[in-house]
This record gives sequence, C-alpha cells and structure tokens, in this order.
Amino acid sequence: MATSINSICVIGAGTMGSGIALASAQSGFRTLLFDINSEVLAKAKTSIQKNLKFLVDKQKISAEEKETVFSRIQFVADTKDCLADVIIEAIIEKVEAKVSIFNQLAEVNPAETIFATNTSSLSISEIQSTVIHPRRVVGMHFFNPANIMKLVEVVKGTQTSEAVAQTIYDLCLQMKKTPVMCKDAPGFIVNRVARHYYLEAMKLVETGVTTFENVDEIMEATGFKMGPFRLMDLIGMDINLAVSQSLYDACNKAERFKPSPIQIDKVAKGELGKKTGKGFYQY
Repeated sequence: MATSINSICVIGAGTMGSGIALASAQSGFRTLLFDINSEVLAKAKTSIQKNLKFLVDKQKISAEEKETVFSRIQFVADTKDCLADVIIEAIIEKVEAKVSIFNQLAEVNPAETIFATNTSSLSISEIQSTVIHPRRVVGMHFFNPANIMKLVEVVKGTQTSEAVAQTIYDLCLQMKKTPVMCKDAPGFIVNRVARHYYLEAMKLVETGVTTFENVDEIMEATGFKMGPFRLMDLIGMDINLAVSQSLYDACNKAERFKPSPIQIDKVAKGELGKKTGKGFYQY
C-alpha cells in the first residue's frame, strides 16, 4: 500500500470524474484525468477551466493559483499513462466495467496502488472479488459536484484492508472533505436514507397528489437546498435511476425501493436532466 499519496488518477472524465480531478488538483496532488473519449476529455478541460475562472471571479483564488491548479492536471487517453498512488474510477455503474478497468490498470501499476471506486450503490465486496490484489480496493463515494460537496463515504468491502481504508479516509481530510467510514451495504448510508426523498416525491406526483414544482418549492422552503426533482436533474436521471434499481435488486425487490415509472420514462426519452438540457425542468 502506498504510504504517502502524491498522485491521483481519475478514470472517467464525466461530470463526477472532472469534479474529483479538480478537487484533487486544488488539494495539491499531481492529477491525471483519463477517458477514452477525446470529446469527453475536451469537455472536462473546458468545465474545469470554467470552474476555476468562477473561483477567480468570486475572489476565492488568485489568477496565479488558477494557473497552478490547472497545471497539476494532465489529460490522458491511454491506460498505460494511468500510473498513480491512488486510482479513483468514476465510470458507468456496472460491476463488470469497474472490474475490467481495475484489472487493466493492475497491469501497469504496482500492487501498492490503491483502487478506489466512486460507485454510489454497487457492492464493493463484489467488485473487489475478481480484482487483482482485492485488499487494496475500497469505496470512495463523492457527491455531485465533487469539487464543492464536502461529504465522502469511505466504504470497506469484506476484503478491504484497514490500512487502505484509513489511507483513503486521511486522503479525504487532505482534500478538505468530510469522510464517513462505513461497511459495504446496499446504498451505503446516504443513498439508503435518501432514496425515499426521490421515490416518495415521485409517487406523490405519479398519483396526482401534487406537481413536481410544488414538491420542490415546499422542500426548499423548509430548508432543503434543492428539492428532489431539481436534485435528480442535477445528478442525472440515468444515474439516479440506476441507484434505485441497484437498491431494489439488492434488497430482494422490496416495494419501498421500486423505481418510479416517471423516472423510467424520462430515461427512455433521454431526458436526463441538466446534462441533456431537459429533465423535470428545461435547461
């Protein structure tokens, strides 16, 4: 296990991956951001520059700091370049895909490199069961937007070593995050508790009790920063639905976790939220 973390490689340059990469670079780490799609990488570069410019405009950082932070990030499209003390994957929510990329990276990284998965609901124990050196695999669940949100769930699978879990916990502190250590379980902590924030809200709309706009307005008026429908649009309808489906399956299809037909229809239509320009709201 890497005793000192100097470099971080983020796999997947989507919204979550680019946010994690920015958080890493802001914390002083040499950062690699990998994606096989050159268009996604270019979009991530633009997004990171935009976020840094926003910080300069708000006088949170200086123009010099902006350039320093950005210079710490290297954008790569070849797995052979993905060499780091910690690998954080933020790709599609499929066990097979996560196992595949970890085993590819195991071929070019030493056994001490820590493999962290940003999965929001998949079993860490299942992922690590077929990864080379499973004791170095751990959950590191960020929340969107990763460069702003403080909470990170550090999730221990059945084979995760205590040293690896503690190293990632300490890394979160270095990144000025608020880590919470938990054991592998369906939905971990946050998604297990928050699932009904979304599902019950959609059920109210589905049964004609109220509108999604009213639900958001009421919840925000009671102190929530975002209502459930605005939040689903921000997270991405496809991602939010995948978490519900994962919990539904993991909990023996318990009715309380059953995915909403409203969200299933949105995903089928490609209305995924902010990233597609339309979800529950128009963007």
